[in-house]
Amino acid sequence: METTSGIHVEAARLQDEIKNYLGLRSADLVFEYSSIDGKVRLDLITVNPRHNQSFLFHSVTGTDKLDALKKIHAYVQNYKEKENSYTIQWVAKGDKELHTSYFRAGNITDALQKLYYGRDMNTITVFSVVLNPMS
Repeated sequence: METTSGIHVEAARLQDEIKNYLGLRSADLVFEYSSIDGKVRLDLITVNPRHNQSFLFHSVTGTDKLDALKKIHAYVQNYKEKENSYTIQWVAKGDKELHTSYFRAGNITDALQKLYYGRDMNTITVFSVVLNPMS
C-alpha cells in the first residue's frame, strides 16, 4: 500500500510530465476531479491565455485519482497518432473577434463537445469546423 505522501508525489510528477509534454504553463492546465458511481473522473482542461477561454482536452474515468491521472498521462503520450485534428473558428457572444482553436478528437461531435465544455452552447457561435489533413 502506497503512503498518502507517496501518492501525492507520484500525482505531482505525472501532472508535471503532462504539462511539459503538452508544452503548457501550469496556469494553462487544470486537472478537475469528480466522483461518479464510486469512480474518479478526471477532466483535463486547457486555458488559452490569449482569449482566456477554457476547453476540455480529454476526460478519463479511473478507480482513484492516481489511476485517472495515469490514464491521462498515457493518452497525452500518443493522442496525436490516435485522434483527428480539427480547426474550429468561433466567436464568443458579445465579442467581435473571430477565434481559431484546435482540438484532437475522434470525430466532429467530440471536437465540438470539447469546445462547449462547461459553458452554455448559446455563448459561442461556431463559424466552421474543419478536419485537418493528416501530416
